[in-house]
Amino acid sequence: MKLILKLASYLFHPLWMPFLGSLFYFLLIPRYFPEEIVKAKLMAIAIITIFIPIVFYFLLKNLGKASNIFLSEVKERRWPLFFFSLLCFMVLHQILNIYNYPGLHYYFIGILVSALISYIFTWLNVKASLHMVGMSGLLMFVVGFCIYFHLYFIYTISFLIIATGLTASSRLYNKAHSSGELIIGFLVGAIPQILVFSLWIKEYRMSDLFSV
Repeated sequence: MKLILKLASYLFHPLWMPFLGSLFYFLLIPRYFPEEIVKAKLMAIAIITIFIPIVFYFLLKNLGKASNIFLSEVKERRWPLFFFSLLCFMVLHQILNIYNYPGLHYYFIGILVSALISYIFTWLNVKASLHMVGMSGLLMFVVGFCIYFHLYFIYTISFLIIATGLTASSRLYNKAHSSGELIIGFLVGAIPQILVFSLWIKEYRMSDLFSV
């Protein structure tokens, strides 16, 4: 059990969540996308949201601005979160337009909002759990996806709920966060996704109205 709790911090690291949400979207959306387009989009998202932040992290580490990949100190999170916010904006502006990929576009808007809130919190010396931000954001996106397309991925949602709980337990076990910081992180990740989902639903209803 101790090994599982330690591994959970790495397996459910917030850095993977934007790509995992994108992979879920393209694999399970009931709409056809050319395979070449899907591969290109996923590769671009992986490069921008995973590989570039990792390179940026090692740069900060070499400069003595980051002690570990979990960014344990509040001040260490400022530059990574600011930089990640710019990368999310790049994805929204260059990779995912709202007309062809509305659900994924709104997902990244939610991620951007969560990243900016987490960034603001660093200046208030509030240490929100970024693991919970990522997990709760992904969970809410999958739930919204299922509601929007009337799909019943019960096992997927159940797995994400369990994974979220396991991640929270892992962060407590490793003494990386208090229970309050976990709750703050969960809300910072979940609420923006709920709000952008309401915009997604509103757009869907408007498109139905004009199509009549």
